[in-house]
Amino acid sequence: MFAETKAFSAFAVDDLDQARKFYGEILGIRVSEQHGLLTLNLAGGHDTRVYRKPGHTPAGHTVLMFQVDDIEAAVGELTKRGVQFERYDGMDQDERGVTRGAGPFIAAWFKDPAGNILEVLQEH
Repeated sequence: MFAETKAFSAFAVDDLDQARKFYGEILGIRVSEQHGLLTLNLAGGHDTRVYRKPGHTPAGHTVLMFQVDDIEAAVGELTKRGVQFERYDGMDQDERGVTRGAGPFIAAWFKDPAGNILEVLQEH
């Protein structure tokens, strides 16, 4: 039914101005705005919408993942830009928050200003 239908994902934030600055300036994503919605213009045409939700409660799971070729460089650059990486109990992470678990990815997690969990990952 939807095999040829354009689709996109979306998630909520509590402050669109903070989101615009974080995604556009800190993460370097092309951001556009129309009708009170932000659109993150992601590589490959996979746009993601960001909308303001009063009383927003961040999701307890990852809402957006960024696959990179060099996680060490990405984590280093994000850290320089003021991003703080999350530490999770029971997870084997290095001093920068990067995990090299048994799965197919090396990964690290951080939050946007609204508390949504984002992930940067590299395939082994």
